[in-house]
This record gives sequence, C-alpha cells and structure tokens, in this order.
Amino acid sequence: MHLHIIGICGTFMGSLALLARELGHQVSGSDQHVYPPMSTQLVDAGITLMEGYHADHLSPEPDLRPDLVIVGNAMSRGNEEVEALLNSGVPYTSGAQWLAEHVLPGRRVIAVAGTHGKTTTASILAWLLESGGLTPGFLIGGVPRNFGVSARLGDAQAPFVVEADEYDTAFFDKRSKFVHYRPDIAILNNLEFDHADIFPDLAAIERQFHHLVRTVPSQGQLLVADEQPALERVLAQGVWSPVAHFGDQATSEWQFTLERADASRFQVLHCGGEGESGQNKHGQDEDGVVEWALTGEHNARNALAALAAANLCGVDLARGCAALARFETPRRRQEVRGEINGIQVIDDFAHHPTAIAATLKGLRAATTKGRLLAVIEPRSNTMRLGALRERLVESVADADGVFWFQPAGLDWSMEALVASQGARAQLYDDIDKLVTAVVTQASPLDRIVVMSNGGFEGVHERLLAALTNAQKAAVKEGQA
Repeated sequence: MHLHIIGICGTFMGSLALLARELGHQVSGSDQHVYPPMSTQLVDAGITLMEGYHADHLSPEPDLRPDLVIVGNAMSRGNEEVEALLNSGVPYTSGAQWLAEHVLPGRRVIAVAGTHGKTTTASILAWLLESGGLTPGFLIGGVPRNFGVSARLGDAQAPFVVEADEYDTAFFDKRSKFVHYRPDIAILNNLEFDHADIFPDLAAIERQFHHLVRTVPSQGQLLVADEQPALERVLAQGVWSPVAHFGDQATSEWQFTLERADASRFQVLHCGGEGESGQNKHGQDEDGVVEWALTGEHNARNALAALAAANLCGVDLARGCAALARFETPRRRQEVRGEINGIQVIDDFAHHPTAIAATLKGLRAATTKGRLLAVIEPRSNTMRLGALRERLVESVADADGVFWFQPAGLDWSMEALVASQGARAQLYDDIDKLVTAVVTQASPLDRIVVMSNGGFEGVHERLLAALTNAQKAAVKEGQA
C-alpha cells in the first residue's frame, strides 16, 4: 500500500512513517521547514520527502495516487495539499487513528502523558524494557540515542511504548491524540497549561486527560506523579483502574531521594506495589540507587516513572537501576552537540517556562566551574501567542547570561521582558548577530545551552563553527 503523509517531518508523523515503512508500505510525505534529526532518519529509511505543500503531490493519475493519506495535526483547511486531498476522493485518516488501527492492536500499550518529560520518559522506558530482555516497540517524539530511531515495531509479544500527546488529532478530529491509544498502562507525569492555540484554559486540558483515564481498563494501571494538583483533579472526575503514585512524597508507592544536588545520583524506593516482579523474595520493600549521566530533579522523576512502568512489565528494580547508567539522552534533550576550547554547546527541547527552568536548574547544579549561558527561542504556539510570557523572566533565574531570539511571527515584542532582566539579558532578531554575541562573550569552562522546539536556524552548528573559527584565530594571533 502507498501511504502519503502530509506534515511528515513532525516528530510524531515522522515516527509514524518509520513504522509504516517497517510494515512494508511504500511511504512518501510532504513538509516544509525540514530539518534533522527527523529528515535524516526518514531519508535513511527510504522514504520519499517532498518540499512544501502542493496539489501535485497527489497525482491526478489514479494509478499513481496514494492509497491512503495520513494528515498531520498541524495541517488545516486552506492548505493547498489538504484542499487537493479533499477534492480527490482519496481516503484519509489521522496519524493517531492509523497507529491505533494498524500498530497497537494486540500489544500491551504503555502511554506516557504529561505537559513535560514525555520524550525522555518514553525513551528511558523503552531502554529499560530492552535492557530487561524484552524487545519493545515504540513511537517517541524524538530520537532515543540508545536505539538511533524514533520508532520501531519491536516484538509483537513485547510492550509498545507511545509518547501520548494531548495536542489535538487533526483538523477533522479535535480530540487529543492520546484518546486513540487505549493503553494498558498510562503514565501521567505532570499537567499544567500549554497549547494556548487550542485549549482556552487548564480545565479544558484536564478534561482531555480524563478522557485518557477513561480508556485505561480496570485490570490496567495508572502511574501518577505526586504533588500535581491538576492530576488529582483529573482523578477526582472518576477513575476505574488501580492508581500508584511516584515522586518524593512518603505516601507514594514509588519514591526517590536525591543523593547529589544535580540529581545525577539518587535512591529509589518501591513500597510494595502491583508490579509483576512485585516485592523482593522476602516480601519486603525494594530499593536501588541510580547513577547516570542526566541532571535535574525533573529527570529523576522521569526515570522513576519509567522504572515503575518497567516493573509492571517484569523488569526488576535492580536491573532497571543498573540499566539507567547506560542510558543516553534522546536527541535534543540536554544533548551535548560539541565542545570547542573548553566551551560546551548543549541542545535542549525546552520551550515552556517550567521546562526551561527545570533544565537550567539541573545544569546549574552540574556546572561547578564556568558560567551557564542560555540561548532561547520562544517559538512554540503558546509562546507565540504570548501566553505564559510573564513567567519567562523567572524561568531563567539560574542562567548567568541569557540571549533571547525573537523569531518572525511572534505576536508580541520581547523588548520589555528582556529589559527587565538587566545587563545579563540580550535580545536579537538576527541569528548571525546572536551567534557573534554569544561566541564573543563565552569563555573556557562555560556551558551554552540552546533551548527551542524548532530548528532555530541551525544555531547549534553555527555556534560550534564560530567557536572553532575563534579558537583558530586566537592560535594564529598567538603565533604571530
């Protein structure tokens, strides 16, 4: 079957394309603003990419037309290719529905939901299952470096891990994508307001999360973060499945205690629970210690949720903790892109004020020498609309210097926000000037963390190239 995907380079749709290809389908797709790592892995998989959205991507010749078109949720009426699709009579569906109908049936599905940490938690969970002797399938909104791809079918008898996004499904289906998945195990990591382009308030998002809760069977399991008022309001609307909490509260079934301020080492305690591996052979609570490469309390919480879910699938706690020492961050999640002259460039997907603050807090604790310089592009739909912008100032409290980039299409001016931060904050709308400013001010032992949910005009490579040139110039000048 020939499947054509409109909006193929989005993290979800690109991953879906890989699954379709693995199932043996011919896959093509169209998108704009194509950038790695998604575009790279699609081409490597033999998938045909078409630039832009055009009617001629859907051939007028019946024999050359795709058999089914999968429409990305970023597509809307008025898009040239969407209008051509509707006029063509070619069958179409959403990505979430196609996944639910063609990949998930018969699998033990684990859905990872939450405003933040979905990609990292899902990546950790897939790795724990793999290390536990299973061969899980997964669809993740990023590229887990332990696997090198964002999606795979895995063993049909093994669990399937899906990053469960609350964003709407398609222009013709305004439910959240995760209501299609009908998981056996659902992780609810956290919940706060986001996606201001589709949700009027937090209550509307809570309603969608409760739709997800309604789909978990009574023999399934809900793993819910503690100290999350919005999640407790979701559960208060009704719950029909066993619930286990995870976090740092003494009442939670799964608990962690930091042993280092940067959270690179922490203790885990499992107080009983319903996991298939259960308690230890003496019927006592189990504990373990994690020592790994990631930093930040938020990542310790992500790991705790993944350990709990893996335990439900038979991975004992000791093996899970040991496996975390070999876990590699997903692409664009605190990913070190390079180091030049002792200056480290880190890429992170953080774009919500809470995520920005958590990333910087973790890196601050781990940066014992040198400064922490933040380079931030507020380009998400929520940021573009100006929602939560008043929280951006406090989100960068742990950075020694902040370089803000105002992308085209932002509905508000960042000038007042940046001015309120004093001399440590600077604003740019030209990428070359931003790069020059960062490189000029960076010194050995500094860490530059770039935060955006887009390609950011290739700023990571530009920074590394400029740092290299600056180092060469310094060496040449020293030899003169």
